[in-house]
Amino acid sequence: MVDSIEKAVISHIQGDLSVQPRPFARMAQAVGITEEEFISRVRRLKEKGIIRRFGATLRHQEAGFSANAMVAWEIPEHEIDKTGRILSEHKSVSHCYYRAPQRDWPYSLYTMIHGSSRDECHRIAAQLSRAIDITEYALLFSEKEFKKTSMEYF
Repeated sequence: MVDSIEKAVISHIQGDLSVQPRPFARMAQAVGITEEEFISRVRRLKEKGIIRRFGATLRHQEAGFSANAMVAWEIPEHEIDKTGRILSEHKSVSHCYYRAPQRDWPYSLYTMIHGSSRDECHRIAAQLSRAIDITEYALLFSEKEFKKTSMEYF
């Protein structure tokens, strides 16, 4: 269970961080605690497993990545963990997920890759394919972005 201060901390960190040298200082002030206590509470929430991760979302088009693709991989079940670790460590992979294959869709591992063009995404996928020695995959290119926000809990 989280207390009211922890809820306020979570409420502030689930939004965008301001671009400044000490973004948590302003949040801490809004909550009514010191910056040190704010950061300490974030760490405790992470240690307790209430916060699983703290990350940043890159607006990839603004950073020069105009193409992205979800690569669906057909991976033998006994190779999922090993292959997932290899793919998730690659610098071009921003997301890596396992999903159970379906009757008419044999793919089970999914990676999101980003590139400056569709051709570059194809080259990245081919490089990943060689790294894991898997040739059965499909690239699903993003055509339109409808929503890109983080979940808000409080």
